[in-house]
Amino acid sequence: MLELGSEVGASAAVILLHGRHDSPERIAELAPRLGGRSRWFLAPSAAGGSWYPHSFLDPLERNQPWLDSALAAVDDVVERVDRAGLPRSRTALVGFSQGACLALEYLARRPARYGAVIGLIGGLIGPPDHTGRLDGTPVLLACGDNDDHVPLARVRETASALAGMGARVRLEVRPGGAHEIDDTGIAAAAELLDSMTRP
Repeated sequence: MLELGSEVGASAAVILLHGRHDSPERIAELAPRLGGRSRWFLAPSAAGGSWYPHSFLDPLERNQPWLDSALAAVDDVVERVDRAGLPRSRTALVGFSQGACLALEYLARRPARYGAVIGLIGGLIGPPDHTGRLDGTPVLLACGDNDDHVPLARVRETASALAGMGARVRLEVRPGGAHEIDDTGIAAAAELLDSMTRP
């Protein structure tokens, strides 16, 4: 796992989840753009560079047991942050593409009041039929409307499902946007992370 910053004196923890065939180093390149010198960034690594082998739109069983293993890997990082003494209200999950899908699925399956959950081009994995309460967890979903990998309909479906669980969901759709992170999405993410530590 790659770490930027330290738990010592950290005001918040940000767990970064990389995309398919990618790496912690690549997703960690977002850290300076997400701001906050007192933030502790943690970026775990997926085995073989992918969290699960098939599309997030496929039936859940096609991505097992890899999906359960990926969720357990996020558990390990969240538990490490817990042991460092940072509350969930100052812990954020940020993912891109497959990492965004994993972050959102983790939130739905491990419901709690997190500081923020940010899905940069992603949606819930499998059918969005989760239960549990998110108690106002702020969620940002940022995507384009011209993405061959992540249909806007699934992102909207995800927004509705998480709002139904009690999340405060913000959906940012970039007209003409394809499968890439844009400045608007990063700016919205940085703003949401800043809000975690405001009095």
